[in-house]
Amino acid sequence: MATILVTGANGQVGNELQFLATQFPHFQFIFTDYQVLDITYSKAVLSFFEQQTIDYCINCAAYTAVDKAESEVEKATAINVQGAKNLALGCQVNNAILLHLSTDYVYHNQQNTPFVETDATTPQSVYARTKWRGEQAAQAVHPATMVIRTSWVYSTFGHNFVKTMLRLGQERPELRVIFDQIGTPTYARALAKAMLDIIEQVENSLVPKTQLQGIYHYSNEGVTSWYDFALAIFELAQISTKVIPIETKDYPTAAARPPFSVLNKAKIKQTFQLNIPHWRESLKDCLMDMPQH
Repeated sequence: MATILVTGANGQVGNELQFLATQFPHFQFIFTDYQVLDITYSKAVLSFFEQQTIDYCINCAAYTAVDKAESEVEKATAINVQGAKNLALGCQVNNAILLHLSTDYVYHNQQNTPFVETDATTPQSVYARTKWRGEQAAQAVHPATMVIRTSWVYSTFGHNFVKTMLRLGQERPELRVIFDQIGTPTYARALAKAMLDIIEQVENSLVPKTQLQGIYHYSNEGVTSWYDFALAIFELAQISTKVIPIETKDYPTAAARPPFSVLNKAKIKQTFQLNIPHWRESLKDCLMDMPQH
């Protein structure tokens, strides 16, 4: 029975992994958050790995407060760079595989076709740069690191765009939402299941372990803007709030957002034979899974 360590278990993807754990009874899970395992402290990480038999580590721990990171550089660096490196070292010493979540924010340029894994990275914010450096650090320490870049994550758990829209839609007659940032929403439960399906394929010898290294993209299928995403949320939730499209310049933030960050997922689909749902289908699933729907 393979043992999977999940860090950042109280975040969106971590919580979805906890939810899905019962569907994978042949895996043993160890769920941790920073109170149990502080990934920024290398000795603590190595000690934790020594005390357990760990086959896989899914790193969901991250500093994700994009705007706050601009003024909390040290904290973002400790978690996103040093934390990733420490986990990679723990995995390397104990011959475990690291699945490390990263972000579409590493791409930030004028490209307007879906990014492939070999495209140049141009991170523009502290958050983006620390996530990119974390990828680099983990892969340098431990070749058996699978970096999964994802985008626009939302969930039934935690704080996210879908929950914010549902709340504001009940409170306000109209909302202004950015229309000139293009990407793909990703339901954290779909991402979590994809990672467990991938591990299961390796455990069943359907895919060699050597495929669990390098960079992969995962998001839902399809393309949209934040404005159109908000419209879809209100349509499916049957909320009548009026949505007004605005430009990025009309909503200034401390950290710059990529104008276009659609991810090409051909590599992960072909390697692991994944069927990825369209973002609207996953949004429907999420709304049905939420208590108020």
